[in-house]
Amino acid sequence: NVGSVARVMKNFGLHELVLVNPQCSITSQPAQNMASHAKDILANAKQVASLEEALKECSRVVATTMRIRKPSPGLEPPEQTLPWLLESPEPTAILFGPEDSGLSNEDLHWAQRWLCIPASAEYPTLNLAQTVAICCYELFQLSKGPEQNNKEWEPLADVTQFNAFLDDFSALLLRAGFLYPHTADDRMNKIRGLLFRSQPSKKEVATLRGIVSQLEWALDNPDKTNPQ
Repeated sequence: NVGSVARVMKNFGLHELVLVNPQCSITSQPAQNMASHAKDILANAKQVASLEEALKECSRVVATTMRIRKPSPGLEPPEQTLPWLLESPEPTAILFGPEDSGLSNEDLHWAQRWLCIPASAEYPTLNLAQTVAICCYELFQLSKGPEQNNKEWEPLADVTQFNAFLDDFSALLLRAGFLYPHTADDRMNKIRGLLFRSQPSKKEVATLRGIVSQLEWALDNPDKTNPQ
């Protein structure tokens, strides 16, 4: 699959492949054979240990899944979801899961939108490389459309900045008693999904972190006047 994915990426002009904790060797002969003329994509593929590392510079992420999970932003077809990626002037990503199990619920929370490729109800599950091929083709077709207008965009928060805010926010909610240690991860995943789908800008996340910081100060200094 990794070799086949590299090949279809080359077919449709995509070159940035990131592998999260790969369980195979991209230099193996089967991978090289399947890549055909896309061996350079395999050679330049970035290998990382976690999704956070893979997506740290991305402002928009689409995840692929065949099943509705809860909480869910809803499933959308490629033609509805992928144009949204191309609208952003900043790095974006499509997230694909392992061949055997797909993306986990935790994985899906890293994406603001979920893509599902419509298929026959008799057998709707697609091979990983086939799924990538369909998405690459759709992106290729979209990229040939009219150029986006040159309106100015406010930079969106990247995953690293967003997660730093969530860490601070989680600590505050634990301290305030809204979260409890044994359920904090599950509740924060729901909050993450809600806030992440809102696509906050860097300035907006900075404002949220400022609010959390001020609330922490207020809890530490209940009898003092706001320093600002």
